[in-house]
Amino acid sequence: GAPTSAEDDFAALYGPTTPQAGANGAAAQPGDAPSYDPWERYNRGMHRFNLAVDRGVARPLATGYTKVVPRPARLGVTNFFDNLGTPLTMVNQLLQGHPVYAVQSLGRFVMNSTLGVAGLFDPASAAGIPRRSEDFGQTLGVWGWRNSRYFELPLFGPRTVRDTFGLGGDIPLSPLRQVDDSGARFALQGLQLVDTRSQLMSLDSLRDQAPDEYALTRDAWMQRRNYQIVRDLRSHREKDNELPDYLREDKDSTVPVDAMPIPQWIR
Repeated sequence: GAPTSAEDDFAALYGPTTPQAGANGAAAQPGDAPSYDPWERYNRGMHRFNLAVDRGVARPLATGYTKVVPRPARLGVTNFFDNLGTPLTMVNQLLQGHPVYAVQSLGRFVMNSTLGVAGLFDPASAAGIPRRSEDFGQTLGVWGWRNSRYFELPLFGPRTVRDTFGLGGDIPLSPLRQVDDSGARFALQGLQLVDTRSQLMSLDSLRDQAPDEYALTRDAWMQRRNYQIVRDLRSHREKDNELPDYLREDKDSTVPVDAMPIPQWIR
Protein backbone atom coordinates (compact mmCIF):
# COMPACT_ATOMS: atom_id res chain seq x y z
CA GLY A 1 0.00 0.00 0.00
CA ALA A 2 0.90 3.67 -0.03
CA PRO A 3 3.53 4.68 2.54
CA THR A 4 2.35 6.44 5.67
CA SER A 5 3.45 9.98 6.48
CA ALA A 6 5.79 8.60 9.14
CA GLU A 7 7.36 6.29 6.57
CA ASP A 8 7.76 9.23 4.19
CA ASP A 9 9.49 11.12 7.00
CA PHE A 10 11.82 8.18 7.56
CA ALA A 11 12.70 8.01 3.86
CA ALA A 12 13.40 11.75 3.81
CA LEU A 13 15.83 11.39 6.71
CA TYR A 14 17.52 8.10 5.95
CA GLY A 15 16.78 7.27 2.33
CA PRO A 16 14.83 4.30 0.94
CA THR A 17 14.40 1.29 3.17
CA THR A 18 15.45 -1.21 0.52
CA PRO A 19 18.61 -3.27 1.10
CA GLN A 20 20.29 -1.48 -1.81
CA ALA A 21 19.86 1.92 -0.19
CA GLY A 22 22.76 1.66 2.21
CA ALA A 23 25.10 3.75 0.09
CA ASN A 24 22.53 6.48 -0.36
CA GLY A 25 21.98 7.60 3.20
CA ALA A 26 19.99 4.79 4.74
CA ALA A 27 20.10 4.26 8.48
CA ALA A 28 23.54 3.68 9.89
CA GLN A 29 24.61 0.08 10.12
CA PRO A 30 26.35 -1.50 13.12
CA GLY A 31 29.95 -0.40 13.20
CA ASP A 32 29.23 2.94 11.51
CA ALA A 33 28.62 4.76 14.79
CA PRO A 34 28.75 8.55 14.62
CA SER A 35 31.04 10.49 16.92
CA TYR A 36 28.28 11.04 19.48
CA ASP A 37 27.86 7.27 19.98
CA PRO A 38 31.28 5.95 21.06
CA TRP A 39 29.61 3.41 23.37
CA GLU A 40 27.59 1.80 20.60
CA ARG A 41 28.23 -1.78 21.71
CA TYR A 42 26.85 -1.09 25.20
CA ASN A 43 24.01 1.06 23.84
CA ARG A 44 22.91 -1.59 21.36
CA GLY A 45 22.86 -4.22 24.09
CA MET A 46 20.81 -1.98 26.37
CA HIS A 47 18.53 -1.09 23.48
CA ARG A 48 17.82 -4.79 22.87
CA PHE A 49 16.92 -5.15 26.55
CA ASN A 50 14.64 -2.11 26.47
CA LEU A 51 13.05 -3.32 23.23
CA ALA A 52 12.32 -6.71 24.79
CA VAL A 53 10.67 -5.03 27.79
CA ASP A 54 8.70 -2.78 25.47
CA ARG A 55 7.44 -5.60 23.28
CA GLY A 56 6.75 -7.91 26.21
CA VAL A 57 5.18 -5.43 28.64
CA ALA A 58 4.76 -1.81 27.58
CA ARG A 59 3.38 -2.29 24.07
CA PRO A 60 0.75 -4.90 25.08
CA LEU A 61 -0.37 -2.68 27.97
CA ALA A 62 -0.64 0.34 25.67
CA THR A 63 -2.52 -1.70 23.08
CA GLY A 64 -5.02 -2.89 25.66
CA TYR A 65 -5.33 0.63 27.05
CA THR A 66 -6.25 2.09 23.66
CA LYS A 67 -8.78 -0.68 23.03
CA VAL A 68 -10.50 -0.49 26.41
CA VAL A 69 -10.38 3.21 27.30
CA PRO A 70 -12.42 5.55 25.05
CA ARG A 71 -10.44 8.19 23.19
CA PRO A 72 -11.96 11.19 25.04
CA ALA A 73 -10.92 9.63 28.35
CA ARG A 74 -7.41 8.96 27.03
CA LEU A 75 -7.14 12.55 25.87
CA GLY A 76 -8.14 13.70 29.33
CA VAL A 77 -5.41 11.54 30.90
CA THR A 78 -2.84 12.97 28.48
CA ASN A 79 -3.95 16.51 29.33
CA PHE A 80 -3.80 15.75 33.05
CA PHE A 81 -0.19 14.58 33.00
CA ASP A 82 0.82 17.33 30.60
CA ASN A 83 -0.60 19.90 33.01
CA LEU A 84 1.05 18.17 35.96
CA GLY A 85 4.45 18.65 34.34
CA THR A 86 4.00 22.39 33.83
CA PRO A 87 5.59 23.47 37.16
CA LEU A 88 8.79 21.63 36.19
CA THR A 89 8.74 23.46 32.86
CA MET A 90 8.34 26.78 34.69
CA VAL A 91 11.37 26.10 36.89
CA ASN A 92 13.52 25.27 33.88
CA GLN A 93 12.29 28.29 31.95
CA LEU A 94 13.41 30.51 34.82
CA LEU A 95 16.77 28.72 34.98
CA GLN A 96 17.17 29.25 31.24
CA GLY A 97 16.49 32.97 31.59
CA HIS A 98 13.03 32.98 30.01
CA PRO A 99 10.80 34.68 32.63
CA VAL A 100 8.15 35.61 30.06
CA TYR A 101 7.73 31.97 29.09
CA ALA A 102 7.59 31.03 32.78
CA VAL A 103 4.77 33.52 33.39
CA GLN A 104 2.88 32.15 30.37
CA SER A 105 3.31 28.61 31.68
CA LEU A 106 2.07 29.72 35.09
CA GLY A 107 -1.04 31.21 33.50
CA ARG A 108 -1.56 28.02 31.53
CA PHE A 109 -1.20 25.88 34.65
CA VAL A 110 -3.64 27.97 36.68
CA MET A 111 -6.26 28.06 33.92
CA ASN A 112 -6.09 24.35 33.14
CA SER A 113 -5.99 23.38 36.82
CA THR A 114 -9.15 25.36 37.57
CA LEU A 115 -11.32 25.85 34.49
CA GLY A 116 -9.84 22.71 32.98
CA VAL A 117 -10.88 20.55 35.95
CA ALA A 118 -7.46 19.53 37.31
CA GLY A 119 -5.99 19.59 33.83
CA LEU A 120 -8.37 17.11 32.21
CA PHE A 121 -9.32 19.79 29.69
CA ASP A 122 -7.14 22.37 27.98
CA PRO A 123 -8.92 25.73 27.83
CA ALA A 124 -5.53 27.50 27.95
CA SER A 125 -4.76 26.48 24.37
CA ALA A 126 -8.17 27.72 23.26
CA ALA A 127 -7.27 31.01 24.96
CA GLY A 128 -4.04 31.24 22.96
CA ILE A 129 -1.59 30.36 25.75
CA PRO A 130 1.04 28.15 24.09
CA ARG A 131 2.18 24.82 25.45
CA ARG A 132 5.91 24.44 26.07
CA SER A 133 7.88 21.64 27.67
CA GLU A 134 11.31 22.05 29.25
CA ASP A 135 13.52 19.80 31.35
CA PHE A 136 16.85 20.11 33.13
CA GLY A 137 18.69 18.37 30.31
CA GLN A 138 17.65 21.24 28.04
CA THR A 139 18.66 23.71 30.73
CA LEU A 140 22.15 22.20 30.90
CA GLY A 141 22.32 22.58 27.13
CA VAL A 142 21.39 26.26 27.37
CA TRP A 143 24.04 26.70 30.07
CA GLY A 144 26.72 25.48 27.68
CA TRP A 145 26.69 21.69 27.59
CA ARG A 146 25.75 21.68 23.91
CA ASN A 147 27.19 18.39 22.66
CA SER A 148 26.88 15.17 24.60
CA ARG A 149 27.38 11.47 24.00
CA TYR A 150 24.41 9.22 23.36
CA PHE A 151 23.66 6.94 26.29
CA GLU A 152 20.78 4.48 26.60
CA LEU A 153 19.50 3.81 30.10
CA PRO A 154 17.73 0.65 31.25
CA LEU A 155 13.95 1.20 31.10
CA PHE A 156 14.36 4.98 30.62
CA GLY A 157 15.52 4.48 27.04
CA PRO A 158 17.34 7.03 24.84
CA ARG A 159 19.30 9.73 26.62
CA THR A 160 22.61 11.53 26.45
CA VAL A 161 25.12 11.90 29.27
CA ARG A 162 23.81 15.44 29.68
CA ASP A 163 20.20 14.25 29.86
CA THR A 164 21.15 11.56 32.36
CA PHE A 165 22.51 14.22 34.69
CA GLY A 166 19.40 16.24 33.91
CA LEU A 167 17.25 13.49 35.37
CA GLY A 168 18.90 14.25 38.70
CA GLY A 169 17.32 17.69 38.57
CA ASP A 170 13.96 16.64 37.18
CA ILE A 171 13.06 13.58 39.26
CA PRO A 172 13.11 15.29 42.70
CA LEU A 173 10.85 18.06 41.33
CA SER A 174 8.35 15.69 39.74
CA PRO A 175 4.86 16.37 41.16
CA LEU A 176 4.23 12.63 41.39
CA ARG A 177 7.17 12.33 43.77
CA GLN A 178 5.28 14.56 46.18
CA VAL A 179 2.38 12.09 46.52
CA ASP A 180 2.76 10.59 50.00
CA ASP A 181 0.63 7.49 49.43
CA SER A 182 3.00 5.05 47.75
CA GLY A 183 0.15 3.02 46.25
CA ALA A 184 -1.42 6.07 44.64
CA ARG A 185 1.98 7.30 43.47
CA PHE A 186 2.88 4.00 41.80
CA ALA A 187 -0.57 3.81 40.19
CA LEU A 188 -0.23 7.31 38.75
CA GLN A 189 3.30 6.62 37.53
CA GLY A 190 2.14 3.42 35.87
CA LEU A 191 -0.77 5.20 34.20
CA GLN A 192 1.57 7.92 32.97
CA LEU A 193 3.92 5.35 31.44
CA VAL A 194 1.06 3.57 29.67
CA ASP A 195 -0.34 6.89 28.45
CA THR A 196 3.04 7.94 27.10
CA ARG A 197 3.58 4.60 25.37
CA SER A 198 0.12 4.73 23.80
CA GLN A 199 1.00 8.05 22.16
CA LEU A 200 3.97 6.38 20.43
CA MET A 201 2.04 3.51 18.90
CA SER A 202 1.74 5.29 15.57
CA LEU A 203 5.52 4.91 15.22
CA ASP A 204 5.59 1.16 15.84
CA SER A 205 5.31 0.22 12.17
CA LEU A 206 8.08 2.66 11.29
CA ARG A 207 10.37 1.20 13.93
CA ASP A 208 9.53 -2.40 13.06
CA GLN A 209 10.28 -1.84 9.37
CA ALA A 210 13.47 0.17 9.86
CA PRO A 211 16.61 -1.54 8.53
CA ASP A 212 18.35 -0.55 11.78
CA GLU A 213 15.81 0.28 14.47
CA TYR A 214 18.52 1.21 16.97
CA ALA A 215 20.06 3.79 14.62
CA LEU A 216 16.63 5.24 13.83
CA THR A 217 15.82 5.66 17.52
CA ARG A 218 19.24 7.11 18.34
CA ASP A 219 19.36 9.57 15.44
CA ALA A 220 15.76 10.73 15.90
CA TRP A 221 16.38 11.30 19.62
CA MET A 222 19.60 13.24 19.03
CA GLN A 223 18.03 15.34 16.29
CA ARG A 224 15.06 16.34 18.39
CA ARG A 225 17.12 17.10 21.50
CA ASN A 226 19.52 19.25 19.51
CA TYR A 227 16.57 21.07 17.99
CA GLN A 228 15.03 21.71 21.41
CA ILE A 229 18.26 23.20 22.77
CA VAL A 230 18.82 25.40 19.71
CA ARG A 231 15.24 26.62 20.06
CA ASP A 232 15.80 27.47 23.72
CA LEU A 233 19.05 29.28 22.94
CA ARG A 234 17.32 31.48 20.41
CA SER A 235 14.70 32.40 23.01
CA HIS A 236 11.78 31.95 20.68
CA ARG A 237 10.10 29.17 18.80
CA GLU A 238 12.27 28.19 15.89
CA LYS A 239 10.69 27.35 12.58
CA ASP A 240 10.67 23.57 12.43
CA ASN A 241 9.85 22.94 8.79
CA GLU A 242 13.07 20.94 8.40
CA LEU A 243 11.96 18.41 10.99
CA PRO A 244 9.66 15.48 10.18
CA ASP A 245 6.27 15.48 11.88
CA TYR A 246 7.19 12.97 14.57
CA LEU A 247 10.13 15.09 15.78
CA ARG A 248 8.35 18.41 16.02
CA GLU A 249 7.37 20.08 19.26
CA ASP A 250 3.62 20.53 19.41
CA LYS A 251 2.69 24.10 18.61
CA ASP A 252 -0.77 23.74 20.07
CA SER A 253 -2.15 21.71 22.91
CA THR A 254 -1.41 18.05 23.27
CA VAL A 255 -5.08 17.51 22.46
CA PRO A 256 -6.81 19.50 19.71
CA VAL A 257 -9.52 21.74 21.08
CA ASP A 258 -12.22 20.02 19.04
CA ALA A 259 -11.03 16.48 19.74
CA MET A 260 -12.43 16.28 23.24
CA PRO A 261 -15.74 17.67 24.49
CA ILE A 262 -15.23 20.74 26.68
CA PRO A 263 -18.00 21.66 29.10
CA GLN A 264 -19.90 24.73 27.98
CA TRP A 265 -19.11 26.58 31.21
CA ILE A 266 -15.38 26.36 30.48
CA ARG A 267 -15.62 27.98 27.05
